[in-house]
Amino acid sequence: MTTAETSSQVQQWTQLAQQLRVDSIRSTTAAGSGHPTSSMSAADLMAVLMSSYLHYDFDNPALPNNDHLIFSKGHASPLLYSMYKAAGAISDEELLTLRKFGSRIEGHPTPILPWVDVATGSLGQGLPIGVGVALAGKYLDKLPYHIWVLLGDSEMAEGSIWEAFDHATHYKLDNVVAILDCNRLGQRGETELGWNTAAYEARATGFGWNAIVIDGHNYDEINSAFAQASRPNGQPTLIIAKTMKGKGVSFLENKEGWHGKSLNQQQEEQALSELHYVRSKTFPVQKPENLQAATEAEKKAVELPKYDGKEAVATRKAYGDALKALGAANPDVVGLDGEVSNSTYAEEFAKAYPERYFEQYIAEQQLVAAAVGMSVRHKIAFASTFAAFFSRAYDFIRMAAISRANIRLSGSHAGVSIGEDGPSQMALEDLAMMRAVYGSTVLYPSDPNQTAQLVAQMADTSGIVYMRTTREKTPVLYSPDEQFSVGGSRVVRSSDKDEVTIVAAGITLHNALDAYEQLKGQGIKARIIDAYTVKPIDEETLFAAAEEAGDLIVTVEDHWPEGGLGEAVLEAFTMRDGALPRIVKLAVQSMPGSGTPAELMEEAGISAHHIVQAVRALVRNV
Repeated sequence: MTTAETSSQVQQWTQLAQQLRVDSIRSTTAAGSGHPTSSMSAADLMAVLMSSYLHYDFDNPALPNNDHLIFSKGHASPLLYSMYKAAGAISDEELLTLRKFGSRIEGHPTPILPWVDVATGSLGQGLPIGVGVALAGKYLDKLPYHIWVLLGDSEMAEGSIWEAFDHATHYKLDNVVAILDCNRLGQRGETELGWNTAAYEARATGFGWNAIVIDGHNYDEINSAFAQASRPNGQPTLIIAKTMKGKGVSFLENKEGWHGKSLNQQQEEQALSELHYVRSKTFPVQKPENLQAATEAEKKAVELPKYDGKEAVATRKAYGDALKALGAANPDVVGLDGEVSNSTYAEEFAKAYPERYFEQYIAEQQLVAAAVGMSVRHKIAFASTFAAFFSRAYDFIRMAAISRANIRLSGSHAGVSIGEDGPSQMALEDLAMMRAVYGSTVLYPSDPNQTAQLVAQMADTSGIVYMRTTREKTPVLYSPDEQFSVGGSRVVRSSDKDEVTIVAAGITLHNALDAYEQLKGQGIKARIIDAYTVKPIDEETLFAAAEEAGDLIVTVEDHWPEGGLGEAVLEAFTMRDGALPRIVKLAVQSMPGSGTPAELMEEAGISAHHIVQAVRALVRNV
């Protein structure tokens, strides 16, 4: 490049960076809130990236060859939106609707905008999700797109960031470039490491990353760093850019007390005058090459496993068998697990399709994040671990819903019925946790044939889909030919003289069936409902039971009483006109210890014995 060309390029970067700063200020002032100073510190970095290294067709955001730009520091969204304006993707008028009711230009980025892959703003999530996108790019799509992730220095204290660092190295993700906007100042003052760029460098290199320390306002250094990071070398790259918060405006630059604060009109005028405000320009962005993704096998019909009932089968085993069958039918199905695949039975998929299985080790945040990243690339990701451990990743699950991600989660070893391992391994809050996620689907099968069918349907169900599986082997209740649908339930015992309804799911359905036989011997006719879809609960079947079997209902679940099956049933009846039925909720009430499954369910008050007692008391008091 000639001296004149270099000068021209620096001039373009400078103009773009100043425009990005100006628009970050203008949009936040118009909104009366937002994060202009957090946006201004990274403007030079993003100007060079956008002009010279990002390959993206803004007219075709779904193009498979596009790079991915993820703002992990989502509060710097004014900068991101200003980039969209500079690229010609949005108008100045829309930019100035930042944070306004009904605007797509929200306070933190979400995929309501077609150029945003995932919602961010809960810090520490952009890089882990970027790792998931990069896994898809390197090992599945086999396309050379880059994943550029803008990090804030405050979020470097999040453990999920270091889970991502670890996994990116393990999988040699040289298509990931993290850009650390090290501006020293967090929300309430200096960050943990401030401007100690050497400490960030040591940590990154210790994790096996290529680390480049630069002045984040020096265009030559920025350009050189991006050029180096763009060349694959078997390592992910972290660009550690020392920057100044509020860069370019004298009364904002490196000043405390401005985080998350917009300027007033007078301050805006002064800031714009210092930035040498010019007319808005549109800056070209390079489009990607039109390359073809790796050829994949043809999709075919699913041949699900069938269980003849000759021996008991754990639903966790049926999950693994069905996932393997899905893998045979659909090359887009991907398996992920948190180093417990021999317990969740995801190992069945891993053995059959190792090229589509990605071990996430004991890093549940990264496990869910990788699934979200796979969803960005339209893969059908199934992530499994012990149900209790998903609680560590709950913020990622919550944010996945905001990201409009389609992910499938399978949690095994739920409830006291796991036995001797004790309460640290017993998920007793997972149903409540997953039910509370926006738009989620929660499944709790009781039988292997039912499980297999529901696993197949999970692949085609949008949103966050959670399946709770049982550790213990249980009898086969249904034939392989019986049909089950997401959102349904099954009446497994009924008569025209039923006096009470027992609603159960998973392990407690088997307890309810034992109780049914005891009650029948005592002259009490009970209707048994297998509520295998906990959300959305099958209201029609519940309401019919209340009308036909009397308004007496017992729910029984291997879960705390808050937020699980019993409350799903009760909530359904609050939506029905008329008086509420009499509902008795049997659930785990006290902290369990170790013991056999039978001992623990008896102690918890959810055994067949306790179901019989509850039904007898309810019927007797009518």
